[in-house]
Formats: sequence, C-alpha cells, structure tokens
Amino acid sequence: MGSGGWGMSFGALAGAGVWRGVYARHRLDLSVEDISFGVLSCARLWQREKLEAEISSLCSLEDEGLVCFSVRSGWDLWLGAQGLWAGDEVLISAVTHPDMVRIIRGHGLRAVPVDIDPETLAPRPWMLEAALSPRTRVVLVAHLFGGRMDLGVVARFAKDRGLLLVEDCAQAFQGPEKMGDAADVSMYSFGTLKTSTALGGAILRIRDREVLDRMRDTQASYPSYGRSGHLKKLLKVLSLVAVSRPRAYGLLAGACTWLGSDLDALVNGVVRGFPPREPEAAFVRRLRQRPSAPLLAMLSRRLRTFDGERLARRASTGERFARRLRVVDLHPGRNSLQRTHWLFPVVVEDPEALILGLRERGLDASQATSSIAVVDAPAGRSSPAEASLMMSGVVFLPVYPELPSHTFDAMAGLVNDCAAPRAAERVTL
Repeated sequence: MGSGGWGMSFGALAGAGVWRGVYARHRLDLSVEDISFGVLSCARLWQREKLEAEISSLCSLEDEGLVCFSVRSGWDLWLGAQGLWAGDEVLISAVTHPDMVRIIRGHGLRAVPVDIDPETLAPRPWMLEAALSPRTRVVLVAHLFGGRMDLGVVARFAKDRGLLLVEDCAQAFQGPEKMGDAADVSMYSFGTLKTSTALGGAILRIRDREVLDRMRDTQASYPSYGRSGHLKKLLKVLSLVAVSRPRAYGLLAGACTWLGSDLDALVNGVVRGFPPREPEAAFVRRLRQRPSAPLLAMLSRRLRTFDGERLARRASTGERFARRLRVVDLHPGRNSLQRTHWLFPVVVEDPEALILGLRERGLDASQATSSIAVVDAPAGRSSPAEASLMMSGVVFLPVYPELPSHTFDAMAGLVNDCAAPRAAERVTL
C-alpha cells in the first residue's frame, strides 16, 4: 500500500503557520546521512546478486525472499506466477490501496471486499464465509496504520478451504527480524513514507519455492529502475527533509498560499512512487521494473541500521495519545496487535471541523495521509458498510515523538472536544 498525501491546503492557516510553525502530519523516517549515502551510492558499482543475498540474510529469509521495485510490483509478479483463470476471485480486506485492486483486475480476476472490524481492522470471519464462492482462490489481508491483525482466524479459514493467503505488511514493518507470519506470502514496503524507508523497494517472503522461481525468472526480464531516477528522488526528498521543521514547513505553506500553488501537489510529487490515475500502459511499465543496484544498497543499509528505539518511542507516543481519548471508539484499530502507530487515525462525525481546528493551531491533519480506500463491491456482492463508515469520518493526526508536550496536549484536547457531542448523544440515548 502506498502513500497518498503529505502536504496540505492551508487556507487561513498558512499566515499563522509562517510565524508559529506547522507540525507536518508525517515525519520521514530517515536522516540526512541516509540520503547522503544514497546519493553517493549512485556513483558506485555494486554487485546486485551480493546485495540481494545480503538483504535476504538480514531478514533471515534464506531462500524464501525476493526484493522487488515495490509491493505493487511483487503482487503483480505473484499473481502472474499463479496461473489463475480469468474470473477467479480474490477476497480482499475492505480497506486497502486502490492499486492492489487495479492489479487484481488487470490479471482478469475479481476483487471481492470483506468488511473489517473497526476495533481490530481484521476481516470479520462470518463475512469471509459469506464472500466465499466456487471461484475464490486467494485471500489478501492488509495490516493497517502500523498495527497487525491476528492472522489465526484468517489463516485457518484459508487453509481449511484450500485458499492461498497473502498479507500486505506495507504499513506494518517492525524490523528485519519480524518478516512473515502464517501466510503463503508476506509483503513489506520501504517506500518514501514507510518505516525505515529506503525511498523505494519491497521485500516479499514467498513460501512456495516453485512460485518464487517463476517470479525471479519474470523479474529478471524487467528493465532496471534507472540510477538517475533514484538520484532525482533522493535530491527531492532531501529538499523535503530540509523544510520538515515546523518553522520551515510553515514558511513553505505560506509561500504556496501567497503564490497560489498547491502544497499537496508539490509534496505528493516527492513522496508518491506511482502517480494517481496513471494510464494503464504507463502504470504497467512503472510496475514492471527491477530495483536498481543503488536502491538495493540503500535498502541494505536501512535494514542494517534499523532504529528499533525510535520505533518504540513512536509506539509509546501513540499509546499515550490513545489513553488520552475520552471516547475509546474514536480510534480504529484500538484492539489490533503490536501497534507501532505508523499513522494515528481517529473517526469523528465532522472531520472537516477537526482538521480546521488543528490547523489553526499549527497541526497538519488530513483525511488523506494515506491513499488507502474502501474497495467497491462487484455486482451482486455486499458492500463493506463498516469500512465505508469508518473511512468517511477518518482524520489522520500528527502523533509522533517529536511533538512537544504542549502541542500534544492541545491536539488531545481538540479531539476530545470534537467527540464531546457524540459522547453526550450516547448518554442521552
């Protein structure tokens, strides 16, 4: 699953933000030293096979690993290696990245959404059963917002019915020592906004060696993502990191407002690996690339220098904020497992009012920090009502360790105030 937006349309906020500073809704998880390494690696000659072997070793994948250009690329490779028939069905978590659905349909398959439990963000077991048909072949589940669902129920469902289980862990990387669960395939992303980002690349754990060999053979025929493209992205991200401090980010917002520019478009152009609404032929060309050697070198470095302490601080900050919420069901995924809070969502009745209130205090919140969306049900299938309700009111908050305590407290107060009418209505009922 990829990223969907990191900038903002400030309006009246920009003027205040220029002087007071603005806390961006997401902090890139890399340093200037990481970017410098990446830039220098573009001038070096690397042995691709050695880098790929090193990455597999760092993740303890032995001969089950494959490094791809992106999770989308790996998903496309895996579907192509399965020999599925046109019209076969993939049961899919009702909230995921639209490109994952686009790839399913590109292979002539049908994506059938399964509604999720807002408390765990896992597919509801009885809805898995209800969605099953004689054409069902695969179950794809997505771990959301930096937590993990308990795969036990889904894994038993898939095994008992002879289905293949794929887990999309793009938002749930927790370190190279935790790569893969009870699934046939586990997919991890290292795109620009992800934990321990390498500014691209993905690692897949594939249990079936024959399928893995077919995927490797297919990927070997792809062109390599160019060094120049990787270098260009590194330099763009360096400029974004340079303005990520609150005062600098506020100045950037003010400049965009004064010039009539769209800050969303500016920043999204840096962080997005795949442009939205790209024509099918261009999308497939972008999808079917191998990671360049400098990108592999960057990914190897990020795995070797994985910062578990910062991940723990981020998780602790998210848990502390969750405890401040007076209405517990504001926070989807509150009962998911191993929560690291890559994103911190709340669901409110008036998301626009909450976003405006936060931005007036220099806090960049949005409904579009991630491009994940609700999957449309095909004709004759049930629509995912709970997922749709959750996503219609979701707001992503800038909850991360770098927030000062007074800003943290102000954000918690605003969210609770926004939820107060909802809580009062419950008491009345």
